[in-house]
Formats: sequence, structure tokens, C-alpha cells
Amino acid sequence: MRRREFITLVSGAAAWPLAVSAQQREPVRRIGIFNSLSAENAEAQARNTAFLQGLQELGWTDRRNVWINTRWGRGDAEMIRKYAAELVALAPDVIMASGTVTVAPLLQATRTVPIVFAIVPDPVGSGFVESLARPGGNATGFTTFEFGIAAKWLEILKQVAPSVTRAAVIRDAAMAAGIGQFAAIQSVAPSFGVDLIPVNVRIGDEIERALAAFARSPNSGVIVTGSALAAVHRDLLIARVAHHRLPAVYYERNYAVAGGLISYGPDFLDQYRRAASYVDRILKGEKPADLPVQAPTKYELVINLKTAKALGLEVPPTLLARADEVIE
Repeated sequence: MRRREFITLVSGAAAWPLAVSAQQREPVRRIGIFNSLSAENAEAQARNTAFLQGLQELGWTDRRNVWINTRWGRGDAEMIRKYAAELVALAPDVIMASGTVTVAPLLQATRTVPIVFAIVPDPVGSGFVESLARPGGNATGFTTFEFGIAAKWLEILKQVAPSVTRAAVIRDAAMAAGIGQFAAIQSVAPSFGVDLIPVNVRIGDEIERALAAFARSPNSGVIVTGSALAAVHRDLLIARVAHHRLPAVYYERNYAVAGGLISYGPDFLDQYRRAASYVDRILKGEKPADLPVQAPTKYELVINLKTAKALGLEVPPTLLARADEVIE
């Protein structure tokens, strides 16, 4: 071997470990994921998977170039507060948070760790951001929907069950979003000739008693508005509504898939995939204060014809034609 070739070979061999060492010294980024529901909830797992897939498509893989810590709140306020403090104490580069119930305690625990949220109905009214266009603080993300969509739920209920003259509106009155959704429905109720009865979501027994009392009167229907508590009590709500043979409109697809009559609302999986892009931008140096809060871009109308048949309802062809999914 010539002397020059030998020196080149040795130099290359010496440079390789240095390159590897430099690569290993690159900091591994840290992401916290805070889910309001339980790890056993299939929909929550699907959303989490959509977020992780979105990250992977952008080049972030757990245990390779990013470490991910996940907490599941199980809809328990005390547990959610505990886990919010735990995640902040881990000093992640960014936290992905699901729903108002997780964002509120996170912002009580930190005003410096970046937070990207999804499925938050009213981030301005809740005090999470200064405005949708310029969040201004350490949080930004994706709204569930504009309150105007709640009026659409009553319209759909009257289309699928024209005889309805009374509607129980199931909401979380402890949240600004619960009040806002009810107000939007209330604003159009007179034009549809429907009297509204608010039913506050707290615990399962209260929901059962309220629905049992409400169902004693004829021509009744139900609207389930968006909240973490409604998600926690999803199966109970669907079961009790079916037991009392009440037509119901739900705010999200998984209710109709699980046996509810009809749902209209945003594609939440799409929100989680989009949230991954905001986490990526923050990891690359952008600030939550400069990233505008975004509204949903995809809405889904899902109709469960099996449930309609059980209720003796005939879904209008015009409504079926608009459906994104029909379950038979």
C-alpha cells in the first residue's frame, strides 16, 4: 500500500468515531403527551396514534431522536392536576395536550414550557390564548369547532326527527365551552319550535336520573355537546338514550359508530395529525405565541341506519346524500 493511501485510510478511520460521537452528543428532544381520557379508551388511543404517526412522518421517532412521556388523565380532575405537575417537572421541550381539562392545569403549572393543544372549544374564552391569530403566550393549537356548529346539531335533529319539540342539551356547564354551545343552540331554538332543557354532565347517576325524567314527555330528543365529561360517559349516554328511545345528535363520529343515531363534527384524528406539525415547528425553534390557533378543516356527518330503524325513524334522502359515512 502506498504511503499516501495508508494515511488517507487511517485518517478516515479516525474521523468515523468522531462523527459518530458528535452525532451521539446531539440532544435528544423531549415531548410530553397529556391525554384527558384513559389508556383503555379506543378513541383516545387512535388519536394518540395519529399524533405519533404525524411526528414520524416529520422525522421524529420515539427513543431515536425524541423521548416521549405520556400521561392519561382518565377524566379524573385530581389525577389530571397531578399529572400536569409531573409533566412540567420533567422539563419537556413541548407538551401535546388534549382538551380544556388538561390545558388549564398545565398553564397553572407553567407559563414557559410550550403547549400544543387539540380539541379545545374556546381557547380565548378559557384564557389560554390572547387571540386566535396571535396566541401571545406559551400555548397554541387547534379548536374543536366554532360555537355556531351547535346550532347545526338542532337543525339535524329536526331533520331526522321532525316531531321533536323538546330537546335535552347535555353539556358541561362548568366550562365556558359548555355555556357557549348551549347559547348557540338556544339562539335558533325558537325558529325550529323546540324548547331546550339543559342537562349538566357531572356523574353517571345524575345523567341517568335527568334523562329518565326528561323522557317521560313525548316528542323529545337529545343533543350531546362536546366536553371531556361527555367523552368519559359516552357509553352510558348512548345506552340510556337508546333505553328511553330518544333520537339524539352527537358532536363526534365515535358516538354514531358506537350506536348513537347521528353525529356531526370535526375529524379529531386530523387535528392530532396537524398538531404534530406544530410540535415539529416548535422543536425547530418557532414560538407558540407566533403560531395561530387553527380551526378544523374537515367535518364529518355520520348516520347509523341500524339505530334509526330501531327508533322507527326514516332518515330523509337529502340527509343521507350529505353523509360522509352511513352505518347499516
